[in-house]
Amino acid sequence: MANTFVWTYLFSLITASSFVAGAPSGHCSGDHLSIEGGNYTVDKDFGPGSVLVYHCPPGYYPSVRSRRCLDTGNWDPAPKRSRPGRPGLICKLVRCPDPLVFEHGSVLPAQDRYYVNDTTTYECSSAYKLYGSATRVCKANGKWSGSTPICSSNSDHCPDPGVPAGMRRTGNIFNIGDKISYRCEDGLILIGSEERTCLESRDWTGQEPACYYDYTYDTADEIAEAFSSSLKTSLTVEMTNEQQGKKIRMEKGGNLHIYIAIDASDSIDLTSFNHAKEIVKKLIDEISYYEMTPKYDIVIFATEVTPIVDIKKYYGGTQRELDQVIVDLDSFDYEGKGDNAGSDIAGAFNHIYEQMSWVRENEARFVNTSHIIIMFTDGEANMGGNPEPKVGLIKDLVQRDNGKLENLDIYMFGVGEHVQREDLNIYATKRDNEKHVFIVTDMEKLHTIFADMIDEKSSDGLCGLHRDYQFKDDQGENLKRRQPWLVEISVQHKELFSKCLGSLITPRFVLTSAHCFKSADTDRTTVTPASKEITVVEKVTIHSGYNVSAKTNKGIPEFYDYDVALIKLKEAVKVSAMTRPICIPCTKETSAALKLHGKGVTCKQHEDILLDKEHVEALFMSPQRKMKKAFIHLKDKEKPCLEKSIKAPQITTKRYEDVVTERFLCTGGLDHDHIDDAACKGDSGGALFRERRKRSIQVGVISWGVVDVCSGEGSGKSSDDNRDFHINLFKVQQFLKDNLVDGTLTFID
Repeated sequence: MANTFVWTYLFSLITASSFVAGAPSGHCSGDHLSIEGGNYTVDKDFGPGSVLVYHCPPGYYPSVRSRRCLDTGNWDPAPKRSRPGRPGLICKLVRCPDPLVFEHGSVLPAQDRYYVNDTTTYECSSAYKLYGSATRVCKANGKWSGSTPICSSNSDHCPDPGVPAGMRRTGNIFNIGDKISYRCEDGLILIGSEERTCLESRDWTGQEPACYYDYTYDTADEIAEAFSSSLKTSLTVEMTNEQQGKKIRMEKGGNLHIYIAIDASDSIDLTSFNHAKEIVKKLIDEISYYEMTPKYDIVIFATEVTPIVDIKKYYGGTQRELDQVIVDLDSFDYEGKGDNAGSDIAGAFNHIYEQMSWVRENEARFVNTSHIIIMFTDGEANMGGNPEPKVGLIKDLVQRDNGKLENLDIYMFGVGEHVQREDLNIYATKRDNEKHVFIVTDMEKLHTIFADMIDEKSSDGLCGLHRDYQFKDDQGENLKRRQPWLVEISVQHKELFSKCLGSLITPRFVLTSAHCFKSADTDRTTVTPASKEITVVEKVTIHSGYNVSAKTNKGIPEFYDYDVALIKLKEAVKVSAMTRPICIPCTKETSAALKLHGKGVTCKQHEDILLDKEHVEALFMSPQRKMKKAFIHLKDKEKPCLEKSIKAPQITTKRYEDVVTERFLCTGGLDHDHIDDAACKGDSGGALFRERRKRSIQVGVISWGVVDVCSGEGSGKSSDDNRDFHINLFKVQQFLKDNLVDGTLTFID
């Protein structure tokens, strides 16, 4: 009897205790949940499975981001009782990573901690030059504005990669094959590459790392800008007569496959899941306006992987209409998963691997296919094993045929309140000047920005795109798609015609040389783009500084400073795969091509990237569309090249400075490993350009040469005395800004 009484009494105590908090059985209490300086939201009316999320003003963060109501009626983590003067939870001021890791210079002010709106300035020691941002501000999302400041002497093969804020770097020699490694201090999380290697190309492998606090996030603007810049490079154009946006269709020779996976496990709340769906729907809708439509494979995963769109059906002619894909996404029942609410990230990656394997066996052009994987998840993989080996299988599959991973991009969008940043970083692609891990806090704003991310309704706004990697033959239309910006110019002078080349730099303007014209010969000028649709000229504008006879009294019969002109067409040409503007420096459009993001990008940054070494490889074209190669001589190699200008026939001055000015780029000669192609008669006015990430960027306009090595039995190759001179576009920016008034380009300073 005594034992029975004890157990009955204990049972009564346990039963009664569940009601002490004043909440229904299984529900969680509303006591001690407040946060000083902020507020919270909760779903499901405090019932089992409810998620409570804390919110702080911009520039502040909660030390506890969220709580979940367990079936026992307890919060996880449990709240602490508030006391007078000691609140249980407060909104704390955001800190930025320590910038004092800066090498070979000084940081001002030097302080123990740096909080929101703190400003730092950077100066280098006397033997070093500053690259990156000279001033940075701690932003509300826990990041520094601008780019990593670096003090470098440029004494090694690869540029000094610097030390990002909050980080330690091992390795201070930057020659071919040398490796450097990074780690974050103070428990911060490393996003990017832990190790990088110096390549022969003077590039570093991988991606510049960054240190994140657990509250650091990417703003919606940062995500949209970085993600869309990378994505737009893959969305090249094919001509088609089909109306866009009506259906996802199989395209013969199509070379872009997009795999999308959305996490629907219990660790992702319903609101975040729905926002992710809306973002995917908007992304699909916007991409559908491009003339080259990708093939999709879309899944939603929790304990099980549920296919929404099957990429295999593109090859059987049974692919869904675009509208039906949207319906299928909307019809997925988040609550209907029931107890199958785990998170099998490995299963999602394995599904993608199996789909890609099937495509490889059935698609002859797999080796030339670009694969984009986009996953929305918090990274909490609680079943299915480690996802990393599955990602490894995908990488092995893509690089099996050509040994390269350039055709694979894995983007990880961290959503939810407990994002496993380190895990997402492991799965994502790491590539220089690109970002593939995004920590999302404002899903609603991101959806709004994505709605405008690809609003061109085509890829008209993408300068410098070309299709040279796609075609094996060098004839006909395929050849024209390699240089869709090249135009032929014919100018009539009395009974004679002079022919030059030019480059389409907007749908309405052609850039060429001033010496192609005797005057502003508008009525006697014909422009023919690659499409062979002869266009009518409205106006020819010659640079006001151009005067070919300006120095005849100094022994220079022909002086070509400011040898640049713009041709304005009466009507804009139709942009297509065969007719498309080339990129020119110091515009926002070229910033996107160079994958430079943010409002602080400068013209000087473009120059540092495009004209960065003593010998810079560049290309130019002949009227027959033959690709020619030459090296621009810069830095210490520039003066010896310019000095050859006085070797030109009939020039009697001994001062090269009188012949060529700072506005010229110089190519040619035999003083480096490669024998340059020489510019020949008919090449004048054409673009001297560089290739960057499959985008053509013009840096000069072909002007004049010292020696004719093309006529008669000439080889067309440069000689010891021959040099070619080109107007440097970085030096005629004001002329371009003043006259390119069709509104298609946005210039930067």
